[in-house]
Amino acid sequence: MEDAELKKVLETLLFITDAPLPVSRLSQLCEIKNTGRLNAALAELKSSYDAEGRALQLMQVAGGWQLATRPEHGLWVRKLYHNKMTVRLTQAALETLCIVAYKQPLTRAEIEAIRGVEVIGPLETLTQRKLITVVGRRESIGRPILYATTSEFLRQFGLNSLDDLPKLETFNIENPALAAQSMAVDLVEEDSLSGSAAEGAPPPDPVQAASGEAPEASPAAEPADVPAEAPSAEGPVAETGTPAEAPAAVSEEPGDKN
Repeated sequence: MEDAELKKVLETLLFITDAPLPVSRLSQLCEIKNTGRLNAALAELKSSYDAEGRALQLMQVAGGWQLATRPEHGLWVRKLYHNKMTVRLTQAALETLCIVAYKQPLTRAEIEAIRGVEVIGPLETLTQRKLITVVGRRESIGRPILYATTSEFLRQFGLNSLDDLPKLETFNIENPALAAQSMAVDLVEEDSLSGSAAEGAPPPDPVQAASGEAPEASPAAEPADVPAEAPSAEGPVAETGTPAEAPAAVSEEPGDKN
């Protein structure tokens, strides 16, 4: 298979998939054992999308490759699908998720020691959402369960690996619980879009809606400030035509109070 044809095949596979495809899987599908050649083709395809300023992007997420929309166009995707793509997590669940992400693997008691309150409810919700999972037991009295994040967590937040998480030092906060809370606010927008936006205009800015400020007369609302390395709250949206599969901000069910 020629290089030009290979890039077309890769583009087709990445467009149609609803989950990131690792290079090993692409190697099987394309019947090419030379993974170096595949990586080179993927890098060239990604560069061409970026250089041409395409609305789509090729990105590495959750250990694989996927074709996705760009974060700056996420508001328009939300306008199309409204609440089908957006569910929300409470502050308690977000703080718990951040603690697990940075300190994993760790037990429920260790999470509660950091947060200062019990986390039974948030852990149950995060497990149901497949954002965290049980990875074993600590070899101590009672052999408590150890929790860690999943590949779904990486996919939801547009991360290729845990190394892509912003460093805690960048927050300049000594209290881990406060750091987790700060990270939670940056990762997920707290207000989903409500009501229909006027035709031909972007949906209202969630930050302005929460603060009660009137939106500025500009083509699109400015995004809220986030840490330079923080993953986008919008997240990538797979171009598969199935909104339920697209990575987006997540939330906790109303019944969870922790």
